[in-house]
Amino acid sequence: MGNTDSFIQEVSEEVRRDRMFALMRRWAWIPVLVVLLLVGGAAWFEWRRAQARAAAEAFGDALEAALGEAEPGARAAALAAVSATGPSAAPKALLEAATLAEAGEVGAAAEVLARLAADPGQSRVWRDLAALRRLLILGEQIPPAERLEALAPLSAPGAPFRPLALELEAYARIDAGEPEAARAILEALVVDQQVTAGLRLRAGQVMVALSGPDGD
Repeated sequence: MGNTDSFIQEVSEEVRRDRMFALMRRWAWIPVLVVLLLVGGAAWFEWRRAQARAAAEAFGDALEAALGEAEPGARAAALAAVSATGPSAAPKALLEAATLAEAGEVGAAAEVLARLAADPGQSRVWRDLAALRRLLILGEQIPPAERLEALAPLSAPGAPFRPLALELEAYARIDAGEPEAARAILEALVVDQQVTAGLRLRAGQVMVALSGPDGD
């Protein structure tokens, strides 16, 4: 009886081993696939990182070469030829606009800044900075009412360059014949401790000029 029980146990174990080996043969491709996916994913990630690094280096080299041009017009043309996408497009556009303005091509500089300011793919910081730079470059070429309209979103609470936009708004109010509105803006800037010392100084000087020789 004991021999029979041992025989049955050995047969049962053999059957279990056969089933286990059959399952292993049937599903052996799964761990192989997982390994291949892991290795392939790591290789793809490294390739993408290398591509991004190469692109960044190429952009930096092209930008450096363009900025090496001594003559502003040639420098602006070289900057315009530099290919830039994504986040790198914003600083490149600002450099191009500054160089165009230096070369006396104010209208072209304003167009570059307007495109950047309207680019939904850029962050608000870059877009607002471009809009402010455009207003600064064009200055009084833009009618006061148009300037005030453009400055409204830039001077709203929470805007990244609100103090600078408020300063420009005060100047636009003066040009629009609204000295009291300008004075109110400048007074707020003078007492705002979050504003830079230079801006507070400029605001105070304009307030003195608005007061006239009698200080009224």
